[in-house]
Amino acid sequence: MGDYVDVMEADDLRNGSMRAVSVQGKSILLARVDDAFYATDNVCPHMKGELAKGTLNGTVVTCPRHASQFDLRDGHVVRWTDWSGAKLALSKLFRPPSGLKTYPVKTEEDRVLVEI
Repeated sequence: MGDYVDVMEADDLRNGSMRAVSVQGKSILLARVDDAFYATDNVCPHMKGELAKGTLNGTVVTCPRHASQFDLRDGHVVRWTDWSGAKLALSKLFRPPSGLKTYPVKTEEDRVLVEI
């Protein structure tokens, strides 16, 4: 078990939005969906895109580089890329799908804390 680190005031992140925060030298994606907070690595495991520059639809984040999608609730891959056919097969061969690392999040006294 790691330590919880205070990253921001809860009201600084509006519902349905996300942003990158630095937590102990790591770039973490912090998102707020239906008043729940989620934290994952901010770097896409496919082609290293910065997820905070992508889009958020419910709890699914889409990478801005090749449209890989991940569910923030547990980090699982929803879609590896928006490629198809041979390009998708080669992508999976050279860089097999892998999910995002997620981090526990809690709120205390209107502050958001992430466990690292």
